Amino acid sequence: MIESGVRNSAQGADKIGLVNLKAVNWNFIEARLYEEAVRRSEGTVLTGGALVVDTGQHTGRSAQDKFVVRDDTTENVVWWDNNKAISRDQFETLKADFLKHAEGRELFAQDLYGGADPKFRINARIFSEYAWHSLFVRHLLVRPDPADLAGFVPQLTIIDLPSFRADPARHGCISETVIACDFANNLILIGGTSYAGEMKKSVFTMLNYLLPEQGVMPMHCSANVGPGGDSAIFFGLSGTGKTTLSAESTRTLIGDDEHGWGDDGLFNFEGGCYAKMIKLSPEAEPEIYATTGRYGTVLENVVFDPDTRMPDFDDGSKTENTRGAYPLHYIPNASETGRAGHPQNIIMLTADAFGVLPPIAKLTPAEAMYHFLSGYTAKVAGTEKGIVDPVATFSTCFGAPFMPRHPSEYGNLLRDLIAHHDVDCWLVNTGWTGGAFGVGHRMPIKETRALLSAALDGSLKSVEFRTDPNFGFAVPVSVPGVDTAILDPRSTWADMAAYDVQAAKLVKMFVDNFAKFEPHVDAAVRDAAPSIRAAAE
Repeated sequence: MIESGVRNSAQGADKIGLVNLKAVNWNFIEARLYEEAVRRSEGTVLTGGALVVDTGQHTGRSAQDKFVVRDDTTENVVWWDNNKAISRDQFETLKADFLKHAEGRELFAQDLYGGADPKFRINARIFSEYAWHSLFVRHLLVRPDPADLAGFVPQLTIIDLPSFRADPARHGCISETVIACDFANNLILIGGTSYAGEMKKSVFTMLNYLLPEQGVMPMHCSANVGPGGDSAIFFGLSGTGKTTLSAESTRTLIGDDEHGWGDDGLFNFEGGCYAKMIKLSPEAEPEIYATTGRYGTVLENVVFDPDTRMPDFDDGSKTENTRGAYPLHYIPNASETGRAGHPQNIIMLTADAFGVLPPIAKLTPAEAMYHFLSGYTAKVAGTEKGIVDPVATFSTCFGAPFMPRHPSEYGNLLRDLIAHHDVDCWLVNTGWTGGAFGVGHRMPIKETRALLSAALDGSLKSVEFRTDPNFGFAVPVSVPGVDTAILDPRSTWADMAAYDVQAAKLVKMFVDNFAKFEPHVDAAVRDAAPSIRAAAE
């Protein structure tokens, strides 16, 4: 086996059974990975220097192909209603086949940190088949100082082999694609998919498993901090504006996707950003747009002109889930440390395609836990095959696919942190107003930014509020600089009776979804549920 680059000889590939390899390229820097990716025809260099790649049939995560080993370690810890299980024997067979498949291949290895806080970070070693995957994960995790690599001992190992094809009958999975997590041995195997996001979410899954026992809240959120040190958390599922709204020029970006909240405050799990590129424009998102013309950025499934090598971000013919991966320092106002103090505000983002929710509402701690456990947003036509009308999506903790433990563990941690640090909580609708998708229009981003600014600078707390008749939370009556009409979603509908019908439907969706959590929460959280009767009046 030929090895190159900086490595820790005591912790080589052979320690986990990767033997008879053609080569292992250890900790290649960006320039060398670019060279390898182009030499192997893995990607194309665009005007400006970004590397565009095609992920093939998998243009997003394969949530149905993710499995956790069910054994004595995980039996009473993992939330099995949410996590698919494979047996120890099935995993060991899969591992043996993975290692056999790797023989004779040239792999890339990166030694990286999952987490910016030295007290809670995890040392992750990622073996990948593609050079561009190694570049991607080098962007997305935290890069150690070169001097620290010699003593690097992995606490998590990921083996990523897109060319591997799983056998459902042999490996206990459901297709040729598999993401298998062995929490007892800190090993994750990814096969049959070229979607690089599986690697970063595998690290996130491991941290979601480990950190609650240390009293740290792992969160699927973005975070930023103001000039006065006032930090804020933005929870939200894909398409709600989590990345866009946290990349605010007047505030320092801590990170756009994954964070922990511990004794010393917030810390980023990552060292980069993974932003949606579809319909990206320099006017609406100048900081993110600027990264697409920089050397080092990896663009996934972005259509481009083969002659001019200019990207077309409006073209979603390959997928609506076009993505860009880049290091955090490509954002001009990004934090150098990835850390900040305890948050003063928590923003829960939802893209309500039914046009029912107000653009902003203030939440009590009980209401915050209710909406955190609900994790509501809505998918609209065109985002997934077969979706014609808006579809409600409830992803508990705003990240159910990455939550190994029961959501009540995360919810209770968040509730205690909110209470201890007296955090203000807000629900922000970045979805539709004036009607449901297809009738109404998207909430103006200018209004959303104005409302967020008022929430973050504290001025929103002093305005007059009304009680929403459907959900019971507090909604501002008027806010300086914001169109008053938009604050009352019912009044924006041409047919207010149709709004009432739609509101009753959405309330019932919330109530039905939350039924499974009721045994795990206290009376205050149960009482924070919306009322079907009130919505129907």
